[in-house]
Amino acid sequence: MNGASPRPRIPLAPLIIQTEALEPEPGAWLREQGAELVECAPINPRFAELLPEAAALLVRTYTVVDEALLERAPNLRVVARAGVGLDNIDVPACRARGVEVVHTPGANTRAVVEFVLALALDALRPRVFLDTPLDQDAWNRARKELTAPRQLAGSTVGILGLGRVGAGVARAFHALDARVIACDVRAPSELRPEARTLVERGDVAMVDVDTLCAESGVLSLHVDGRASNRHLVGADAFGRFKSDVVLINTSRGFVLDPFACAEFMLAHPGACALLDVHDPEPFTAAHPLLDLPNVHLAPHLASATRPAKTNMSWVVRDLWRVLLGESPEHPAE
Repeated sequence: MNGASPRPRIPLAPLIIQTEALEPEPGAWLREQGAELVECAPINPRFAELLPEAAALLVRTYTVVDEALLERAPNLRVVARAGVGLDNIDVPACRARGVEVVHTPGANTRAVVEFVLALALDALRPRVFLDTPLDQDAWNRARKELTAPRQLAGSTVGILGLGRVGAGVARAFHALDARVIACDVRAPSELRPEARTLVERGDVAMVDVDTLCAESGVLSLHVDGRASNRHLVGADAFGRFKSDVVLINTSRGFVLDPFACAEFMLAHPGACALLDVHDPEPFTAAHPLLDLPNVHLAPHLASATRPAKTNMSWVVRDLWRVLLGESPEHPAE
């Protein structure tokens, strides 16, 4: 015996409700620790029966944790979000009830950066793959028609929001010799270290939002889910855009005013919008951006890689720390 205090133990198997799909290994790990893990979506009638006894909720994007849900969960001790954004969780309401909120900042950063880069290349570098032989005239015609009018090197890429993902996107575009400009609500001295380093080295130039909109050939959105960001990119912003701007949104759907976007894209066929996030999700047949030839809508795929999903699913480690009475590594800020 070395005199060390024994690690706290949970006397009874705590009930953890997993509301959305996660990778299997972290769930199996939770069960090995002694948890009772039940997979049950909020639309399942059983959810209402289980919730009063739940010690923890394990959620992703579409489970809303608000005051109404918390009132039905008197034994809840922790909400674990397998992901980065906390838009679907009322963090102050949780904290007011003594419920910890944990998440996985940085778990999907590289996946989103790759996705943004892929979208930009899709827009700037048209390409085709041949499955039949071509004669010389058709060969020459294809090469002429698919000649890209511009490339990333030498282009101005704008980043709206220089947090973890925004900084990663900025670093990737700078490495491809693009001129990178950025705008953030925070002063350069208040940015995260990785972003601050990019600015201090001159890899990224900080500008105001009007300059960002006016000078960006490619503009990528990376702002958070605060209410003031609703329709942040609206008619004023679109009025400043270049006629051939490539607009990419992998942040939140509500950041973009879809009606202003539709009006701009209809008037500027040389521009394009590549949108991975939407408001609502899934969108309906009434979505104003459907059927526009220069608007491309993806089903929220930016973080959809197996490594990223696995990283996010391991939020269960922090969930278990909270249940043990320990401090989590990644509490909600």
